[in-house]
Amino acid sequence: MEKTIKTVLDKVNDSIAVKMTMLFGSIWCVYAFLVFSLVPLAVPAWQNTLLYVSNCIQLVALPALMVGNAVLSRGADRRAAEDHQALLEILSDVREELADLRAKTAGLAQSTSAALERPEMESLSISDQTFVDLDDKTDPDNKNTQPTG
Repeated sequence: MEKTIKTVLDKVNDSIAVKMTMLFGSIWCVYAFLVFSLVPLAVPAWQNTLLYVSNCIQLVALPALMVGNAVLSRGADRRAAEDHQALLEILSDVREELADLRAKTAGLAQSTSAALERPEMESLSISDQTFVDLDDKTDPDNKNTQPTG
């Protein structure tokens, strides 16, 4: 029971701190404090009261900003850790694919080397057609002619 109350209280406090941080970080807050700082020019009698209010705002705002930034940083740290884990998984997949590619490439290189080491064929017969090497200098009519070369 105590943990649930503490958890709820922590969530409420974090929410308030983040909202205050967002509020104090807005341009509207800058405008409000600008107007607030100019009030003593219009009404000099309120200067002491405005100085007291200003000090109170500073005493509340500074810790609220610090807590809000800490809460926002925790979220950013959590997202960074998740991104890091996802990138490690992607890297692992890429390494596996690279190893597979290297194995396939090595097999391809070996088969290419083996094909290049085979003796060249002078003629190739496919069904009823014969292909003859054109670099052969023999006379087709005279079967006794030796190739030159």
